[in-house]
Amino acid sequence: MRVLKFAAIDIGSNAVRLLLTNVIEENETTTFQKSSLIRIPLRLGEDAFSTGMLSERRVEKLVKTMIAYRHLMEVEDVIDYKACATSAMREAENANEVIRRVQEESGIAIEIIDGKREAEIIYSNGIVEMLNDYNPYLYVDVGGGSTEITLFENKMNVASRSFNIGTIRMLKDKVTKESLDEMKAWVKDLNVQRRNPKIIGSGGNINKIYKLSGKKTEGAPLLYSEFKEMYQFLRYYSVEERIKILGMNPDRADVIIPAAKIYLKVMKWAGVKQVIVPTIGVSDGIVHTLYKEHSTRTC
Repeated sequence: MRVLKFAAIDIGSNAVRLLLTNVIEENETTTFQKSSLIRIPLRLGEDAFSTGMLSERRVEKLVKTMIAYRHLMEVEDVIDYKACATSAMREAENANEVIRRVQEESGIAIEIIDGKREAEIIYSNGIVEMLNDYNPYLYVDVGGGSTEITLFENKMNVASRSFNIGTIRMLKDKVTKESLDEMKAWVKDLNVQRRNPKIIGSGGNINKIYKLSGKKTEGAPLLYSEFKEMYQFLRYYSVEERIKILGMNPDRADVIIPAAKIYLKVMKWAGVKQVIVPTIGVSDGIVHTLYKEHSTRTC
């Protein structure tokens, strides 16, 4: 048996995550086992979507976070890592300067990925293995700055799009009607409404909604009616009450409502009646991509 440790850094519009994962090789089988996940809510999107620039204050926090992550990776004996930045960094005019500064002060190289590459990384999670039938599945990843939607049919990736619609953008009133109309038209054009489609949901918000729903059986789908009830339940509370009564983190308590709205819109447009919520995301996809690259290099 051989155990390798990889790290993924996901620099999103809402939070910056470090995922440490053990990859266990034994008897020609490979198992991915999460070791730890650290999440720092930097909210880069609040700057990027409002002013088009990352402020000095947030850049300083990002640099300090990357230095801390570098130290953690060293003490954890990580053999390889990848740091990917998504929507907020894509739009920040000073992104190249920030990346240069992060590398100089922390030694961590950041790759800005576009929506297509983000969808490919998510796909590398082995989503096809999760599909237990040949009906249409929509993989929906709602982030702070963008929403990625991928259609799987007959266990194959047949269509994928990234839209500038995310929770931070919605809070900042930066989602245009044109963007929503574009996403609605694209989802409807998939023409899956009459074929019992399901959604595979990804991201911290959908995981929190699923946990609050109180599903007793692990992996049991969340029905559209149940999702709608959860949305109404969450809306009943103010942001402060979601923190105090429901025990949410402050950076989750405000974005969970726009996230639920996005999911409900996609469900309605696609005629989806069930949502499956596995605990995977961009960070997991980065680790799978890393391991594949590592295996190719060492063969």
